[in-house]
Amino acid sequence: MRRRSNSSLSCAASPANVQILPGLLMTVLGFAGVFTVFSYIQAILTSVSGFPERAVSPILLVFGGGLVIGNLLGGRLADRRLTPTLIGSLAVLALGLGAMTFALHGKPAMILLTGPLGVAAFATVAPLQLRVLQKAAGGGLSLASRFNIAAFNLGNAIGACLGGVVIVHGPGMTAVTWVAALVTESGLLVARVSVRLDDRPAHGTATMACPAPLARLEATGLAAPGRATRAEGTRRSFALASA
Repeated sequence: MRRRSNSSLSCAASPANVQILPGLLMTVLGFAGVFTVFSYIQAILTSVSGFPERAVSPILLVFGGGLVIGNLLGGRLADRRLTPTLIGSLAVLALGLGAMTFALHGKPAMILLTGPLGVAAFATVAPLQLRVLQKAAGGGLSLASRFNIAAFNLGNAIGACLGGVVIVHGPGMTAVTWVAALVTESGLLVARVSVRLDDRPAHGTATMACPAPLARLEATGLAAPGRATRAEGTRRSFALASA
């Protein structure tokens, strides 16, 4: 029993587990950017872009369709190549939020940008979640998953608060989009640093075999055996943590 406990402690202190914290931080920052804009999207569409109230729901429907596509696409891409998908999705999201700054006063441009922005927003979900689960080597997968869901919610709250500060005490509603882009860009910066730390060899640290995160996902039922385990396991863990 003591040997097993010591093994778990050693795995928990491994460099992979240290990387959970940057993973949570990039989740907070990445999604804070989304909700800095989305929390005030109705006001932006009507007050800045000039859409009538009746046009808001169809535009949000387009955004929602993009969320569905982005969630599926992000899961498939993360299953194949996690790190490029993580970096790429955050970069595209930051670019999309920044591009919205130049589309605010053009109705056709806003409509064209809404769908792809939804795709970019939820394409980040699967790689962000899977990144944290992969770094939770040695146990605590369920806890790590719940912490990451909490990080998503914290990002939502921070984004809404930041957007309100920008509107009320800052440059105004037209500045919300580029502020959101900067927030997501900071999440991208954290992701790049974290990936570089992955490539850095651990000097003076004894290595030991910790349970493979993917195998633990299969054992705990968060992932089904087979090739689609990562994307499927991520979606299941997301659903379990949200329940």
